Amino acid sequence: MGDLGTYIPIVLALTLAKDLNLGTTLIFTGVYNMVTGVIYGVPMPVQPMKSIAAVAISDGPDFNIPEIMAAGICTGAILLVLGATGLMQLVYKLIPLSVVRGIQLSQGLAFAMTAVKYIRKVQDFSKSKSKENRHWVGLDGLILAIVCACFIIVINGAGEERNERETGNVDDEERNMRIKRIKKTMANIPSAFIVFLLGVVLAFIRKPAVVKDIKFGPSSMEVVQFTSHAWKQGFIKGTIPQLPLSILNSVIAVCKLSSDLFPGKEFSATSVSITVGLMNLVGCWFGAMPCCHGAGGLAGQYKFGGRSGGCVAILGAAKMALGLVLGTSLVQVQHWDLFVEWWCMCFSN
Repeated sequence: MGDLGTYIPIVLALTLAKDLNLGTTLIFTGVYNMVTGVIYGVPMPVQPMKSIAAVAISDGPDFNIPEIMAAGICTGAILLVLGATGLMQLVYKLIPLSVVRGIQLSQGLAFAMTAVKYIRKVQDFSKSKSKENRHWVGLDGLILAIVCACFIIVINGAGEERNERETGNVDDEERNMRIKRIKKTMANIPSAFIVFLLGVVLAFIRKPAVVKDIKFGPSSMEVVQFTSHAWKQGFIKGTIPQLPLSILNSVIAVCKLSSDLFPGKEFSATSVSITVGLMNLVGCWFGAMPCCHGAGGLAGQYKFGGRSGGCVAILGAAKMALGLVLGTSLVQVQHWDLFVEWWCMCFSN
């Protein structure tokens, strides 16, 4: 669940601001999660295309669902061509490791700063803007956020375990064994999932009447109607700024980071580029949010215990279940910020 720190806020913001079909997006991204989890065998993230989402939220009425989907289709088509022709693999070989590390650092810093902003300020996700300072007490107060942050840091903030130096002292060896057992026990605690569930529970406690607004059943799925204006605006405002980010972060950085985190499970930039392209060439026609992979999401999945494709497959099944059972009515919970902010905080930690 480590990549939901970007998925939830962006999808929620687009649903509120641009009337994105949340049910359709959940269903398609759930399928993407399950398929890529099986194909790659690692916790491959599925995240919204951030540049396209940023343009959609900030550009007002001139960039709506047809333009968003046109941008996703154009980006996906270019990535598919780059992958199918082998050009993406060539780019992968030419990009130095220092550039990839710079991308990973910038992503980490960006998520950390976003987490701080979400904690300090009350958020208006429909406009992607911060409002007044958050108060200290309450169900969404700073005290509770700090407690959650400390909980995450204690459980997950120690970094990777390193081999201890061998000693001849029996007492030291026993102490080291106890420490290792404690660390192993703590590592098995699903800290991010606990914070996520806490946010969901508190959101319903804060506004219990929202249960009446939730309707069961999937939302209707329709083919998006495009105009020449939508294709033009989608390509110029969405595809052009998104393409460099998708190539570097969604393909190149993902492949290099995967080789670091999962030795022996390496995959080619060609295959990743093709899967990103196919995801958008299929889902965007039906109004599903343009999606890609991402190095930050992969690092988040790994940090919170993801070691195989099974974890994202389970996440995908959960998304599909929510999309089929509740659909777009999920957006009726107007206080998702309670756990959206905490989730971003968890992810950045």
